Amino acid sequence: MQKDLSNYRKSYEKSELTEETIKENPMEQFQKWFYEVEASNGVDEPNAMTVSTIGLDGFPKSRVVLMKKFTFEGFIFYTNYQSEKGRAIAANPSVCLSFFWPNMERQVIIKGRAEKIAENLSDGYFESRPTGSQLGAIVSDQSQVIPSRQYLEEELEKLEKKYEGKEVQRPEYWGGYLVRPVSMEFWQGRPNRLHDRIRYSLQEDFDWKIERLAP
Repeated sequence: MQKDLSNYRKSYEKSELTEETIKENPMEQFQKWFYEVEASNGVDEPNAMTVSTIGLDGFPKSRVVLMKKFTFEGFIFYTNYQSEKGRAIAANPSVCLSFFWPNMERQVIIKGRAEKIAENLSDGYFESRPTGSQLGAIVSDQSQVIPSRQYLEEELEKLEKKYEGKEVQRPEYWGGYLVRPVSMEFWQGRPNRLHDRIRYSLQEDFDWKIERLAP
């Protein structure tokens, strides 16, 4: 099987990224871009991000998850701590996050370290989820081999009966991670492949060093 994609071409001309207009803090710059993408209505889930980890088998692995909050401290997402990604983070908390917003011709690439958030924060978010999502978090032994789709649906049906009319408690193995960035790169597509790339690097005094990278 073969398909030649060499003729796939696009000219990026929608915006620019300059040292004169960027924010001094990368989280402020991220907020600016995120709000602009959100307001454009051109992306179904602007909070969708790729999370890359180094697995216990030594291989990197990337998957798309939904960011649920960002603050000056970093980026928060939720998962099963016993999942493949959870075990990878426990062994090596250095991760990479990336956002791709094609309608704005923008990427953001974040290197950082992941840490579990406080249990009460995970409790609060879990309580805000629909009951179906709460039960889904319990029934899924995430990343483990299961016999069939039918098995999963039957287990969910059992839980629905068990918790009918009852409050669903967050399981201890499920919760949030905060990724504290040490490097954030903002990529803006430009004509002739001369893209704008601005990188923020965290320094020992907790200031951010700003540099332009060749495209």
